Amino acid sequence: MSVLLGQEFPNFDVDTTTGKYKIHEFIAGSWAILFSHPADYTPVCTTELGRAAELAPEFKKRGVKMIGFSIDSVEDHKGWIKDIQAYSKVNDFPYPLIAGTRQMAKDLGMLDPDELDKKGMPLTARCVFIIGPDKKLKLSLLYPATTGRNFDEILRIIDSLQLTANYKVATPADWKSGDRCMVVPSLSDEEAKARFPKGFDTSQVPSGKSYIRLTPDPSK
Repeated sequence: MSVLLGQEFPNFDVDTTTGKYKIHEFIAGSWAILFSHPADYTPVCTTELGRAAELAPEFKKRGVKMIGFSIDSVEDHKGWIKDIQAYSKVNDFPYPLIAGTRQMAKDLGMLDPDELDKKGMPLTARCVFIIGPDKKLKLSLLYPATTGRNFDEILRIIDSLQLTANYKVATPADWKSGDRCMVVPSLSDEEAKARFPKGFDTSQVPSGKSYIRLTPDPSK
């Protein structure tokens, strides 16, 4: 079992560094990101969680709650956090870590079959789940245990998800916040003119079809 795009994220009980609760209570009508890591006291994970702590103000600015996950105890998490703070030179650790179970990781499709722990069991892969205020999964990414995530890209993804949730646009390749967006094909030209007062440009292509329409970022 794994959660699919558009499905409600499972409301499992979690034991975390900030207490016990259900994941839906944590989301509580906000955007949220859950990111897993293979194990505590490991090098790549230390860089990732430190980077996430540094970027906490950027996630907060976007109204996104952060929560981490690995198959380790709360006690181990709390000890490791001190290492993360020292290595990354962050004074605060502004998000909780879930003390997950192997079954929970399996249910969410998190296990990496190619990377094993000392007992020969698959490590937790580097998953990213972005969950909307409606508690439904909006995006999932799955990195192998050996590849650290790019958190700047994750912020860019969140900007796109939040923009496209509120406006009838899509974001093209390499889009960044403030760049021009694409009018979705389901809108006619007449509807697009009414919806986007700044107008839009239609690209001319050999097919003669007018499906590539660019408009200024409507959120700006």
